[in-house]
Amino acid sequence: MSTGFARSVAAEALGTALLAATVIGSGVMAERLAGGNLALALLGNTLATGCMLVVLILMFGPISGAHFNPAVSLVFAGLRQLSVPRLLAYIGSQLGGAIAGVLLAHTMFELPALQVATHVRIGPAQWLSEIVATFGLIGTILGVLRSRSGAVAGAVGLYISAAYWFTASTSFANPALTVARSLSDTFAGIDPGGVAGFVVAELAGAALGWAFFGWLFGSRKAARTDSLDANAVSGASRIGS
Repeated sequence: MSTGFARSVAAEALGTALLAATVIGSGVMAERLAGGNLALALLGNTLATGCMLVVLILMFGPISGAHFNPAVSLVFAGLRQLSVPRLLAYIGSQLGGAIAGVLLAHTMFELPALQVATHVRIGPAQWLSEIVATFGLIGTILGVLRSRSGAVAGAVGLYISAAYWFTASTSFANPALTVARSLSDTFAGIDPGGVAGFVVAELAGAALGWAFFGWLFGSRKAARTDSLDANAVSGASRIGS
């Protein structure tokens, strides 16, 4: 494994871990301080996640492209801008990083490290929300990367922040984080029974986004994700509670 390859995989692992720790940790903090006000708790969770996404994309974009999300990596592999070996390494590092981030958040808040979520999130409205959230995330990345690559970090952070509120699922839009959040019985958790439906919906949304926005924006290539500049592709990630 080359040094550049190793660094990109490490960046995906660390970036996804920090994103997961932010989603879970800010959810715990927000719930503790909101005094039972769920809208206020969600707002706190939203702001922390959106801000962290911007920082992480700017930080790790030059190294890995800052995907932090298997759905995003799969789309760029489909666009032939990410090799199969790198795709597989990214997905493994994203999943491992997300789980590590959840455990880290639990430890920081003196909670049991190993948990099983009990927050039930299931049903057609939830699945449709995840399709819409992931579809929009892919559109945000491809569209802004094509027209104004320097604005991708901010655009993704803003999109995820908005999607927390306009989707019924609060916009997970990330298979790795969905799996990891099933291991957290906190504000941002998801019962393991709901994981499969969410992941299928997220992958469906990513496929629809790839097909539609690939057609909408034409064949012009915006950038390579193996060596994106500091403002390139996101993570997205994310996200939601």
